[in-house]
Amino acid sequence: MDFKFLQELIVPAQTKIVMIIMDGLGGLPLEPGGKTELETAHTPNLDALAARSALGLTLPVGPGITPGSGPGHLGIFGYDPIQYEIGRGALEALGVDFELGPDDVAARGNFCSVDAAGVLTDRRAGRIPTDMNKELAKLLRTINIDGVEFFVETVKEHRFAFVMRGYGLADALTETDPQKTGVLPLPVCALKPDSEKAARLVNQFVEQARRLLAAYTPKHPANMILLRGFAKFPTVPTYPELFGLCAAAIAVNGMYRGVARLVGMNVLKVDGDTIADEFTTLEKNWNDFDFFYLHVKKTDTAGEAGDFSLKVRVIEEVDALMPRLTALKPDVVIVSGDHSSPALLKSHSWHPVPTLLYSKYVRADGIAEFGERACARGSLGVLPAKDVMPIALANAQRIAKFGA
Repeated sequence: MDFKFLQELIVPAQTKIVMIIMDGLGGLPLEPGGKTELETAHTPNLDALAARSALGLTLPVGPGITPGSGPGHLGIFGYDPIQYEIGRGALEALGVDFELGPDDVAARGNFCSVDAAGVLTDRRAGRIPTDMNKELAKLLRTINIDGVEFFVETVKEHRFAFVMRGYGLADALTETDPQKTGVLPLPVCALKPDSEKAARLVNQFVEQARRLLAAYTPKHPANMILLRGFAKFPTVPTYPELFGLCAAAIAVNGMYRGVARLVGMNVLKVDGDTIADEFTTLEKNWNDFDFFYLHVKKTDTAGEAGDFSLKVRVIEEVDALMPRLTALKPDVVIVSGDHSSPALLKSHSWHPVPTLLYSKYVRADGIAEFGERACARGSLGVLPAKDVMPIALANAQRIAKFGA
């Protein structure tokens, strides 16, 4: 839908929308004819909500396209992820509250482990403690190269946000992470002539980081870094501008806080890191916002680890918390995912994502089950993820009639 057209139809209303995103929700059976993780999970609360909802399957980007988390979130947030392409580096920096400027190039960083020959042995350095990450990030901030300023901000465990600031920097850069062990980290190369300066500076930074980390005592597994997802700050129309929504985001992990901040959501502080803590944050802030996005990461973590049973348990944990949401009496509830992460594949996949949309104004499908095959029978059909938000807004009585 054209944003300008939609903006002209937006009207204020005293209604509340809640979007629950279980990251990587969609799955696959382990055996032909079996059940997916969502279908296997015991979800009486989600099933009861499904019976009063419209069900469907959403395509984050398009048929056959496997999305990353950034495009997957932009899609379910109502944006065309192809039109508004966002690099992971920008999201990582935004996720740690870093104020990206127009001359900044950001990347997602990993502390990693290499052997004496420089060959990668662990892309995540054994998931070092966050406190060690902070020490090493402080060390890397001492790197000084003329004509550019570097920032290294701890995210969690092995992850950090890397930002390079200077005149004439562009972000058409290859990544240093080969995505596998047993090989050397890759040099950064410019994909366009205007990125050659940035490529040269990043390679100098990486080399100095290698020397500093190798000499650092006490000895530790994080003796090298990997950088990926180079990106500058994109311009994206925001939720207040587009939809007239005062929106809040509840997420523990940095990247998801970043993409929420990018679209103009207020990122709320979560006291703790459990899913229950996130629901507590929702309850505490219920009166202050009219749209809430609540992100659950552990479904995706389990899927990518190939842990079918763990993914089932995480879904069941969310289901057990759903009465806390329904007790707040939201006007519209969306339950979906940003993409599928089947444990069978141990990765993101192209499969459509089960999606539920509840309001008292939907034509309920009467299907008392929330799962892939149940959603395939739903009235929403298979639809682009970006179409979910206009439907939600209509059900929240926030879109006026078009025409006479």
